[in-house]
Amino acid sequence: MKVKICGITNLDDALLCCSLGADAIGFIFYDKSKRAISHQDAKNIIAKLPPFITKVGVFVNQTPEEINTLSEEIGLNVIQYHADILPIEAKKIIYPVIKVFRVSTGFNFKLLSGYNNCTFLLDTYTEENIGGTGKTFDWNIIPQELRSKIILAGGISIDNIEHIYNIVKPYAIDLSSSVEYLPGKKDKNKLTEFFNKINQLRYSSC
Repeated sequence: MKVKICGITNLDDALLCCSLGADAIGFIFYDKSKRAISHQDAKNIIAKLPPFITKVGVFVNQTPEEINTLSEEIGLNVIQYHADILPIEAKKIIYPVIKVFRVSTGFNFKLLSGYNNCTFLLDTYTEENIGGTGKTFDWNIIPQELRSKIILAGGISIDNIEHIYNIVKPYAIDLSSSVEYLPGKKDKNKLTEFFNKINQLRYSSC
């Protein structure tokens, strides 16, 4: 199971995530987010990162053309797209795309079948925010055949990671608020404890 830490806003946090074993880190380019970062600041951080860490740009309602241009300039590897985009538009993005779906009761998982060129991230639906809420949804409703293919987000923490690892078994997890002391500021102790737990789970399953 891969681990992505999102909402990176400074170099120290980015390097800490890399040193602890994060597979990917996320930069949010959405002004209304409490974890937003400028394109230039993200570019400066990425220039100082190890080569094998995946750099994910989180975009909301920007055109494929804008995303392609910015991603090349910043040095991103993967695009995480929130809000509505048609499958034909998603194909215009020249980078690998993580399409976000916000899940609530009665969510239609058949929607995912239209995006055959994307990876899927499932997050919790709320009216207030598009992500980073720290709230979970009912993971039991995720179809069994999809679980090993999706990235799971929403309320993931050290308290439920064992259940996620052993029962839900997603391809990857995406977390932010549970390893922070302030929005956009990661907590070294919380991150260290979380990755220690992940490593214990990996070792015990070998």
